[in-house]
Amino acid sequence: MKPVVVAQIGMMHDHAPACLGALLKQKEHFDFRGLCPVTPLGKSRAEKYQSDRPDVSIPILTLDEVFAIEGLEAVCIETEEELATEYAQLCADRGLALYVDKPGSASPHAFKNLIDTVKEKDLPFQMGYMYRFNPIYQKTLAMTENGELGDIFSVEVHMSVHHDKEKRRWLAKHKGGMMYFLGCHDVDIVYRLMGEPDEVIPMNTSTGEDGVYSEDFGFCVFRYKNGVAFVKTCAAEYNGADRRQLVVTGTRGTVEIRPFETTEGAPAGKQLTRAHITTDQNETNIWRRSGEDVVSEPFDRYDTMIEHFARQVRGERDTVYTPDYEWQLFRLIMRACNIPLPADR
Repeated sequence: MKPVVVAQIGMMHDHAPACLGALLKQKEHFDFRGLCPVTPLGKSRAEKYQSDRPDVSIPILTLDEVFAIEGLEAVCIETEEELATEYAQLCADRGLALYVDKPGSASPHAFKNLIDTVKEKDLPFQMGYMYRFNPIYQKTLAMTENGELGDIFSVEVHMSVHHDKEKRRWLAKHKGGMMYFLGCHDVDIVYRLMGEPDEVIPMNTSTGEDGVYSEDFGFCVFRYKNGVAFVKTCAAEYNGADRRQLVVTGTRGTVEIRPFETTEGAPAGKQLTRAHITTDQNETNIWRRSGEDVVSEPFDRYDTMIEHFARQVRGERDTVYTPDYEWQLFRLIMRACNIPLPADR
């Protein structure tokens, strides 16, 4: 099967270099034709990326040149968060398959218009939530779906880091701050595992560290009829990346993933995930550690995500992460950020 003819728009999203690297590497899946950096700073980042990799050709294109690529099939959107939906809409209007990095937009109206276009034109569409294809998260989903964990009544997700002052000041651009920026990954997990909550209680705040008063501490509770979920995402937490974790608890077992990703013990350019799994089949004493430790095979999250996108463009339907799923997830993220939502259309 011929590789997908693809271009990337934007170089300012934190994930832009990794997305570009995956497109360039996966020659069996993608015929990469060029990068449109959109902004002057994006262009300088693209030029630095190229200078660091002299063995790779990265054509720098204007937007018009991207749309003039013969046989263009797909575009990856890696602009600043506030520009993503604008450029994605331009591509969707032209009937192009879309990979759009998270969370897509801060405007419910703009994101809904994009989803409506994707549905109307039946376009392949993928959002860049980076834990969806994590191997042990996939195992957790399988255990949930086949009943090994019983009825899920609790999901706890932590995704923290320690950013410098300038990055935490940048968070003020977005209502919800860290909940919008990184907490969206956590909300995706809660929604996938427990569905639509009965109540959403956002408690986002500021640590005030270094005199920065953006919402750099995100916390939200999701109430369900049979339990509670919460997400925590903080930009001022020392060693926060090591405590990025997921705990899924059901009536028959618990999965604790920590850390979600680590390079310790992994080959260069790869990650590992570690977890502890206990079910009612292997808990022998409630006061002693029971169950089993699990370590994933080495993986690169972007390789898996981008390969999945190629399969979508080639006709493989994603029956879970549909445009309707993405819209309902987006609504839930907005509620967690305390951003008002328009009435459904």
